[in-house]
Amino acid sequence: MCTRTPTPLLVPACVMRAAVATLALALTLAAGLAGAADNGAGAAAEAAARPASSASAMALPAPPPGTLLDGPALVPIPLGGGASVDSLEPATLGAVLRRAQGGALMAVAGEPLCSITVYKMRYATGGGRGEATDAGGVLMLPGGEDQRCMGPRPVLLYAHGTVLDRNFSMARLNGEARVVAAMFVAQGYIVVAPDYAGYGVSSLPYHPYLNADQQSGDMINALRAARAALPRLGARTSQKLFVTGYSQGGFVALATQRAMQERYGDEFQVTATAGLSGPYALLQMADDIFSGRPNVGITAYLPLLTTAGQKSGATLYTSPAELYEEPYADGIESVLPATQRMDDLIKQGKLPAGALFAGDTPPQGEGAATHFADSNLVRTSYRKAYLQDVAAHPCGTDPAQPLACHSANRLRQWLQKNDLRSYQPRSPLLLCGGQRDPVVPFANASAAHDYFAAHGVAPQLLDLEMAVPDAYQAIRAGFAQAVEHTRADAAAHDHDPHKAVLDNYHGRLVAQYCLMAAREFFKMSGR
Repeated sequence: MCTRTPTPLLVPACVMRAAVATLALALTLAAGLAGAADNGAGAAAEAAARPASSASAMALPAPPPGTLLDGPALVPIPLGGGASVDSLEPATLGAVLRRAQGGALMAVAGEPLCSITVYKMRYATGGGRGEATDAGGVLMLPGGEDQRCMGPRPVLLYAHGTVLDRNFSMARLNGEARVVAAMFVAQGYIVVAPDYAGYGVSSLPYHPYLNADQQSGDMINALRAARAALPRLGARTSQKLFVTGYSQGGFVALATQRAMQERYGDEFQVTATAGLSGPYALLQMADDIFSGRPNVGITAYLPLLTTAGQKSGATLYTSPAELYEEPYADGIESVLPATQRMDDLIKQGKLPAGALFAGDTPPQGEGAATHFADSNLVRTSYRKAYLQDVAAHPCGTDPAQPLACHSANRLRQWLQKNDLRSYQPRSPLLLCGGQRDPVVPFANASAAHDYFAAHGVAPQLLDLEMAVPDAYQAIRAGFAQAVEHTRADAAAHDHDPHKAVLDNYHGRLVAQYCLMAAREFFKMSGR
């Protein structure tokens, strides 16, 4: 569970780190894949290798976005005892999956067909204002003797969920990256996944969180760099291009589909897209939060969001003290992403533990008491002004035109600009999630579906909680069994079963089964 590192306001922070911890451990070999050692030493090494800015470097012409700057470089996969391998063989991975969660993970990921080899790269991209910068990314290649691992392979462009660690890199093949490798690379997909600008080896001093134009551009530039790198590795791609992502990455996946079809149609043809538990209806979600229904982890992710908007030129405030209470306002723009643990940031008084609003201020939604207390993050005066704008300029009254409103609040204007109910998909789209998600409410998927349907391009909408006869029946049944197993395991250990399900809901339960649904959707769409 992600109780010690708050899960995203709008997107899961540990994007699977809580729940996916099980899969991360599941992929630990007999001696254990040395994830912890890799995280420490790898993060320090990559931080030291991060390009430094200099006057002379800035004077040089910036390479075009998507230029491959470094790599591809092989990333050995660490094993226990200091050993490592260049490729993880399917037999090894399969043996571990059979032992994990009583074999449940094998049912989700499937019998591995291909070996997995990982390469890292660095490429040119843009920041929130369009400024030239760089970012790191990963290439995961399938291999082996099975025909489904050979020849031209489909490409999966993957967007990861929210992380707080400044030194995060998908190339370490732990946590979420490891899940994606087991789900897709081991089944014959080439995976291209950016770390995002502002993380890992990137020299950008902030992360353009949920900036739809920047984040989609980052994905596109990673794919451009991958197209330059793959021939050097002897890898061949088919004509099939799939786009997906989880939580924050679900938002990024849809933003990428929009950008590719509206601005880069001659360069990219998307076969299908799957948005998994993403905050697509960004303005609607924020209005709900300020109306007294905050999401889990919001005290970490609201600063990440507002800093991104401010650094991207939105001028959300003249000073952070307009929005944030004094104990936190000073230096809040440099807090996240962090090189420290969330627990340490709270102990140092840089962020509150959970209180978003003052304890005595209405409105307060049912079950939201933990978000209302002393030492709150957001100024009551700012919240009142926000709610006054909601009342004066309501949005979302018409599903076909949910953004046909004229807010005077600069934060709402920024959210409206990045709300993804603003295009019509021209290729197949799946929206997957769970009705009880406490991190990214399923209302995001429902609102996006209703908007697209009103424009005659209804996507497939998959609520893992709703039993209906369709192609995803087996996946829903597996999800229901996983929920019951979580409940029973908690009861057996004298823990609250309801709390156990909610703690694992976004990060593990929905994450695993929506990824499974995405893979099935891609199979059907790619025929």
